[in-house]
Amino acid sequence: MSSVLSKNIAKKYSAVPVKMVRDELYLAMSDPLNFYAIEAVKTATKKRIVPMLTTEEGAERAIIALYGNEGAARAIEDMNREVGEDELMVRMRVDGLLRNMLTIPKHLQATVLSRVKIMGGMDIAERKQPQDGRTNVRVKNTDVDLRISTLPTIYGEKVVIRLLDPQAQILTPEGIGLENRELEMYNQMLSYKSGVVLITGPTGSGKSSTMYTMLNKLNDEAINMISLEDPVEFHIDGVNQVQINEKTNMTFANGLRSVLRQDPDVIAVGEIRDGETASIAMRAAITGHLVLSTIHTNDALSAIERLLDIGVEPYLIASALRGVISQRLVRRICPHCRKEYMPDTNELELLFGKNAAKDEALAQMHFYRGEGCPMCYGTGYPGESASLKC
Repeated sequence: MSSVLSKNIAKKYSAVPVKMVRDELYLAMSDPLNFYAIEAVKTATKKRIVPMLTTEEGAERAIIALYGNEGAARAIEDMNREVGEDELMVRMRVDGLLRNMLTIPKHLQATVLSRVKIMGGMDIAERKQPQDGRTNVRVKNTDVDLRISTLPTIYGEKVVIRLLDPQAQILTPEGIGLENRELEMYNQMLSYKSGVVLITGPTGSGKSSTMYTMLNKLNDEAINMISLEDPVEFHIDGVNQVQINEKTNMTFANGLRSVLRQDPDVIAVGEIRDGETASIAMRAAITGHLVLSTIHTNDALSAIERLLDIGVEPYLIASALRGVISQRLVRRICPHCRKEYMPDTNELELLFGKNAAKDEALAQMHFYRGEGCPMCYGTGYPGESASLKC
């Protein structure tokens, strides 16, 4: 490992290379948030850096052993003992793909998890049952909401934290990627005074953002708008937002029954999970309400099959359903390393069909791809997604 990183850089930033897996270099650091050090090592090694937490004394000892006379084998052994062979891995999902971001020594796992649980208002003594919590932190003068979920596994508890910027200004049709024909169909769906409009797509594809955009578009003092959500992610003035709480029996189905007695014009249901909720929503739609909701299916047509599968009568679907939006998030090309190129014949035919390579119109089009740079961790994608709807 001494040949991977020079002694001068290691001493300057108190950073020790521990192991290399493919194009990732695991780097033990006393300050894993020192981004200047990470960038310096990344530039010197041409590898993506995964920081590992260690003490300052541990890093100093490892540097002496690694670059001194004691040999690399002993240095790596000392570093593994200091950091922990079975470390706690911190990963971040960017554009749908998980990336290793940081490792924490195994002996600190309980401390870290307890701190996260306290922040989320969860029971730190409960380690055998899943828990959910939420909190708010301030980072660089920006408030960020955290949705926290814990799950017991055979090697300890697993924690997933979902980050949400409540100040993100994307609640417009343009902000969620709607244009041209899709925008016309979207406006037509919102022009209905009654009926059900469903939004489908996998987890994390932006369904909630689309529903909030619809609520924002319809928001008017002349109409009564109520939403049932789990959890409430964005706060919209003028909309009566209700938090679902199954512990108090405030389920989507029970909440929807109560909402119908509140003289609503527009009802938003965070998610249709069962036949009872779906049937109530459909009946509400045919009695003069506009109902917006999400449902988990792979595409727009499968939404009808899903409704039938959970027990909704076909006549209710035919009478109430006004439209289905199916969407995905696609990765944007990194603007810092974007290069123009010409796809080969196989790529063109895969995208545009047989004989696409002979199409003169396609020959005039410009194609780009990201070559990979430090700004995008060498992936060609900067971690920003665009919504694709059909």
